[in-house]
Amino acid sequence: MFELLVLNKTTKEIAEILNISEKTVRNHISNTMQKLGVKGRAGAVVELLKLNEISL
Repeated sequence: MFELLVLNKTTKEIAEILNISEKTVRNHISNTMQKLGVKGRAGAVVELLKLNEISL
């Protein structure tokens, strides 16, 4: 999902690509940000890159 954020996809676009609701996308992103201890999607992307969970 965060790979799609790196590609500048909106919540709506991610939901359509993954065939899930926009609320589910927001929940997944929010839960991930909370677990990583960051604020904002950009912070989550940076942390996931540092952890090698996603790549550019």
